[in-house]
Amino acid sequence: MRDLHRWIVCGVAGWLSLASGSVVARQDMAQHAGHTGKLGTVHFPTSCAADVQPSFERSLALLHSFEFREATEGFQAVLGEDSRCAIAYWGIALAAWGNPFAAGIKPPAQIQRGQQAVERGRSTGRPTPRERGYLDAAAKLFEHADTLDQGTRLIAYRDAMQSLAARESGDFEATIFYALSLAITAPPTDKTYASQLKAGAMLEELFAAHPDHPGLAHYIIHAYDVPALAPRALDAARRYAEIAPSAPHALHMPSHTFTRVGDWDRSIDANLASAAAARSAGSVSEELHASDYLTYAYLQTGRDADALRLRDSLAAIQGRFDPAAPGSAAPPTAGFFAMAAIPARYALERGDWAAAAALETHDSPVPWADAITDFARAIGAARLGNPPVAVAAMGNLRLLRLKLVNAHEEYWAEQLAIQSDEISAWISFAVGRGDAAIQMMRAAATREDATEKNAVTPGPLVPAREMLGEMLMELERPAEALAEFETALTHEPNRFRSLEGAARAAVKSGDSAKATRYYTTLVENCSNADQPPRQSLIDAKAWLRRQ
Repeated sequence: MRDLHRWIVCGVAGWLSLASGSVVARQDMAQHAGHTGKLGTVHFPTSCAADVQPSFERSLALLHSFEFREATEGFQAVLGEDSRCAIAYWGIALAAWGNPFAAGIKPPAQIQRGQQAVERGRSTGRPTPRERGYLDAAAKLFEHADTLDQGTRLIAYRDAMQSLAARESGDFEATIFYALSLAITAPPTDKTYASQLKAGAMLEELFAAHPDHPGLAHYIIHAYDVPALAPRALDAARRYAEIAPSAPHALHMPSHTFTRVGDWDRSIDANLASAAAARSAGSVSEELHASDYLTYAYLQTGRDADALRLRDSLAAIQGRFDPAAPGSAAPPTAGFFAMAAIPARYALERGDWAAAAALETHDSPVPWADAITDFARAIGAARLGNPPVAVAAMGNLRLLRLKLVNAHEEYWAEQLAIQSDEISAWISFAVGRGDAAIQMMRAAATREDATEKNAVTPGPLVPAREMLGEMLMELERPAEALAEFETALTHEPNRFRSLEGAARAAVKSGDSAKATRYYTTLVENCSNADQPPRQSLIDAKAWLRRQ
């Protein structure tokens, strides 16, 4: 293979001696498979030919940023130069698995690609015991997929990576992948966050010693991508885009943390950059995923015109969307999710119940994405006082949930069950059964609190506790409503509707100090809002002027 790259080469002490030393995967002007730029620094000694080491480490840097298509092309190019480089098949296998944080069962074709890569690696060349350990661990993800469920295989992979990291104590990449496996397998119902905290501690210690490593910054963000832990990821979030600015996903990932802490302007900047980079790279799912997070942030800051432009651009983006295209960090399921979520968010966040009720349903291969439209239609119709339309939409959502149950998609089946409970509460409210509606929505909120949102979404389409607060306000119970809005804000900081609801509830409860605090935060968050702004922002500014 012709060397098209300019590499920074440095020697590395370690458990495996290489004639040329290890190579830094960062480059000023690197070209491979049409990709140029800076990806961060990765050291991974191998038994492969010394002249393919730079390409191997660059491919691994891409893998750490979930740029799966280019990582696969890179590992294949390595094999083209050194057909006995068994460890390259390990990289291909992990790329075949795709985004490990994407909830959902991997399809059979994906499993087959990964299994084939592992088998090729095991039968190629003379891998070292360390390299064979990586291949054997990856095999746990794919082997016996017909008899072992995905969750069981993920746990087996985690345990295999733990053993490898213990055996190869000098190999910090093994520790990184073990920490990643801990974050991947963390139960969404474990509110002690034991696995995430253990993973984060290992990653942070390594990040201090290796501040240019893309995987460390990336996985710290993922490990702490829950409300209670998100502030711990701020340093990594601020640095990841600088470490690997040539990876569209590295530009997007910081917005996960910015969303969790309610830093909307930083989230907007991150997703504008990511969407542009993904569009340039032809990664349409990644562009859609960034656009969904971007829409969410726009709506929290009152930039409704910008959100509308994104919504209206979907038709053009959909024309470029090919679910069968080679994978990026955002799988096709994320693309389908974004296409349903963006119009629903635009209607629901602005309280345009008529627009929500009128959303058009579109079938896709992803039931939990299709359910978004039914959920929004049902909420919109119920809040307009049209229970029959809400009941019909809820019926469709329940059929979609049944598909997920039959497919053993437990996580998403639970999310749709929560949505169904929320719809039932609003239907009860619409027919005048206020107390029953409160009880039902409170139960839905408790159920939602017991799980976590998936990385595919910036948060629940509408938080249940926020809806509970709005119900209580309509029933003239502002003190109770205030408590619910405040709880919602601990989970989803700086949400527009929760801040506005908390301020209104505080005013009606006679708590001027809290009203001032929440209205002030709302107005500050919306310093770049449309002019004229939403009526709620006009009201907020008028109230503050009177104080």
